[in-house]
Amino acid sequence: MEQAAGTLNFVKATAFFKRFANTLLWGGWLILFCVIFFPFAGSAAAATLAVVLSDSSVPYQETADVIESGLAKEHTVVRIQVTHLDQSETALSNAKIIVTVGVKAAQEISGRNGRTPVLAILIPRAWYEAEGKAALTRGGRIAGAIFIDQPFTRQFHLIKSALPSVNKVGVVLGKQGADQLPELDRQAKAHGMALSSAILSSGKKLVETLENVLGEADILLLAFPDADVLSRTTAQSVFMTSYRFRDPVVGYSESLSRAGALLTVYSTPAHIGRQAAEIIDKSLDAGKLPMAQWPQYFSVSVNEHVARSLDINVPPEAVLMKRVMDAESHD
Repeated sequence: MEQAAGTLNFVKATAFFKRFANTLLWGGWLILFCVIFFPFAGSAAAATLAVVLSDSSVPYQETADVIESGLAKEHTVVRIQVTHLDQSETALSNAKIIVTVGVKAAQEISGRNGRTPVLAILIPRAWYEAEGKAALTRGGRIAGAIFIDQPFTRQFHLIKSALPSVNKVGVVLGKQGADQLPELDRQAKAHGMALSSAILSSGKKLVETLENVLGEADILLLAFPDADVLSRTTAQSVFMTSYRFRDPVVGYSESLSRAGALLTVYSTPAHIGRQAAEIIDKSLDAGKLPMAQWPQYFSVSVNEHVARSLDINVPPEAVLMKRVMDAESHD
C-alpha cells in the first residue's frame, strides 16, 4: 500500500511540474508577443522619455520645462538637443516615447531607424499633413502630434465674439496655404460670414493683392503661419495696408498682437507642454498615442492701442476667452 501511494504521489508530482513548465513556456511567449506588438505594454510604471529640441531657444526650453514638471515625479525625462542626437543613442533606445519639439527635431527623428512612438509638438499643421505624418510613421512607427496653429473654428468664434457686426472676412494665402481655402470658406459660412480671398501667386504683388481683398472685407484674418504672406520683410506692409483700409487684423500668435493685430488667439509653449505631458501620461496607461490634435489650451489677446486707433470697442480679454470657450463647448 505504501509503495502504491508513493508511486501515485510521484506521478502527481510529475504531472504538476509538466503543467508548471508549460505555463512558464506559454507565459514567456505571451510576454514576448506583448513586447513586440504592444510597445507601451507595462509602461504605466516609471518610464524613460526623451524630449528632443530643435534648438536651445527659449520657447523650446519652456515647453520642455513644462513637460518635465508634469512627468518627472513618476518618470525619467531626458532632454536632448537635436545637434547631440548621435551622442544620445542610449537615451533614445531606452525611451518609451520620444517627444520632438519643433519641425527640425521631428525631421531628424523621422530620418532615423526605430519604432519608438513619437509625439511631435509645436509643428505647423501644413507641414505635418504635407510631409511630417508620412515621414514619422514610416516603417510602422506610431506617431501623434500637437499643432502650433489654432483651429479655424476657434478663430471664427473669436471674431464673432469680439466683432459681431463683421460680415466679410478677408484672407490672403500663399501657394503653400491655398489648399486651406475651402475649409476657411466653410467655417466663415458656418459662422454667418462671407470670405473675401486671394491666392498670392509669384506674379502678384502682396500690397496690391491685399488692397483688392481689403476693399471688400471688414477685417483681415491671418489664420496660420504662411511665409508667402507674412514674414519679417512683409509684416510692416501687411499691417500698414490693413490700417489704411481701417480693417483690423486677427492673428494666430502673441507676437502678432504686439506687432499690431487687434485680436489674437494663441497657445504658448507652456500650453503645448502641458497638453503634451497629459497625452504622454494617458498614453503610458492606455498603450497608444492619440491622433494629431489642435492645441487644447489657449489665450486671447486684445491690443487696446489698436482698438483706440481704429475706434473699435472690444470686450475685455477675460470676457472674450469665456465666450470662445463656451462656443467651443457647443461645437
